Amino acid sequence: MLAMLSTRTAPLRCACAAAAALTLLGAGLPAAFSGRDGDRPSGLARFYDQKIAWSRCVGLETPDDLQCARVTVPLDHAHPESGTLDLALARYRATGEKRGSVVLNFGGPGGAGVPGLAYGGKEFMELTDHYDVVSFDPRGVGRSSPVSCGEGEEEGLATLDDAAVDLSDPRAVLERLKKAAAACAEHSGPVLPYIGTVHAARDLDVIRAALGDEKLNYLGFSYGTRLGAVYAAQFPERVGRLALDGVDTLTEPLAEQGLAGAAGQQRALDDFVTWCTEDIACPFGTDPRSAREAVVRLVRSLDEDPVPTGFGEPFTGQDLVAALGQGLYSRQWWPSLQRALARLVEEGDTSGVLDFATGGVTAPLANRAAPDEEDPEPGDGATQTPGALVDPEDVPVDNLPAALMAINCADDPDRPGAERIAADLRRLRARYEAASPVFGRYRLAQVLMCYGRPPGTDFVRQAVKDVDTPKMLLVGTRGDPATPYRWTVETAERLGSSAVVLDNKGEGHTGYGTSRCVHRKVDDFLLYGSLPPDGSSCGADPQE
Repeated sequence: MLAMLSTRTAPLRCACAAAAALTLLGAGLPAAFSGRDGDRPSGLARFYDQKIAWSRCVGLETPDDLQCARVTVPLDHAHPESGTLDLALARYRATGEKRGSVVLNFGGPGGAGVPGLAYGGKEFMELTDHYDVVSFDPRGVGRSSPVSCGEGEEEGLATLDDAAVDLSDPRAVLERLKKAAAACAEHSGPVLPYIGTVHAARDLDVIRAALGDEKLNYLGFSYGTRLGAVYAAQFPERVGRLALDGVDTLTEPLAEQGLAGAAGQQRALDDFVTWCTEDIACPFGTDPRSAREAVVRLVRSLDEDPVPTGFGEPFTGQDLVAALGQGLYSRQWWPSLQRALARLVEEGDTSGVLDFATGGVTAPLANRAAPDEEDPEPGDGATQTPGALVDPEDVPVDNLPAALMAINCADDPDRPGAERIAADLRRLRARYEAASPVFGRYRLAQVLMCYGRPPGTDFVRQAVKDVDTPKMLLVGTRGDPATPYRWTVETAERLGSSAVVLDNKGEGHTGYGTSRCVHRKVDDFLLYGSLPPDGSSCGADPQE
């Protein structure tokens, strides 16, 4: 099963996990530079010239053939002397004639690539015919200087879910969000002002060079498509074969993204409930309409009266929303989700839904530890903490939503002020709940998550267009609950003549892990450079 995270979800704790990760951003991002050696700021050569020392990985259920390493990048690429960060890497080595590497990003933002590759690597074994298959924990994510909101997360989580919050006093809501933001800044460390896709794309170019590749070959899912597009805009001469699956928007404001996500997830939930009611064991009965109403009642009931868990924190209705959002990404997960919901409804057992709600790289594997590595001795001039990798057990439990929000805020220039939010909050809540009675409140956090923070970069919206690169493959899935197919079409038009669209007629978030046709066409492109005609399609796989 393909392991990935959506760019639209924050599967941790509750509907406002997004708001919980509000972050204080520092100075504006420096101007982008191209991939030409002469255009790099002075002082970057030592990063581009480094050699990666691979070693075996150590961790729970880590595959024996997975290798781990680190690569060092500047904290600030425009001022390389200001400090460094280590990024965690993992790879499966090429088994055939090696032509270089292909780098994977599983999405998020906030998804850690090392555990993603460890537990989802079987999907990519065909690529090892000619490539080392590599992934990494981006800055602020996983073991790579992970950001966190610490105890302050609880203030953010409660902002829209606490029954005591009076939405007629939106300024009180905003004040709570400011407190949560301060806690995020306090617990995230020096990496926080240097979070965002522009910085991550520059890191990706350092990784390319350290791997010994002249060109970047890349496969990105969901948010990973945004990262790939930003890389193409920054380093067009370094682009090799780029495949983007589950294509993210480059232009829509976060508020509109949230509404699209709520509507898409509601459609997926309706489909799941209809499927569930065909089985007499469905915990919501056998009538689809009544079952959909039962789901809404269950969410509200758990919000009013959470049930205990084995982890000390009660399980709320918004935790259930997080679980549903994660479980709906793929029809392959529906049987597991149905069983988990049945245990919750019939026995009060939260263990199954917690596996989905707590996120990780894949919901059923949420509680597995990330692989470790045998750390080589630091070489001459190696920089010690604060930029060193953290141990897997020290990755904060809220890192995924904290990173998701930090990165999305850094990529978004819009900052509605208090007056506008105060005037619009009740209307916005009604609009979101009309889009989805289940996911609306969860997605409303998109509107508030960057309140009061300095504007993010406008590079993604303004500069990522008309890229002068070799052809890139963009895959859009018609029934994708997280990244609507129209985003694939819009992003392709934005990128220009380099973009080739593959229309996947199937369901679920992204196509590589669920469509044999998509899988084959992506592999053919990455391995052999064989592109399908622009606008060609893959039919939906028959249901097994």
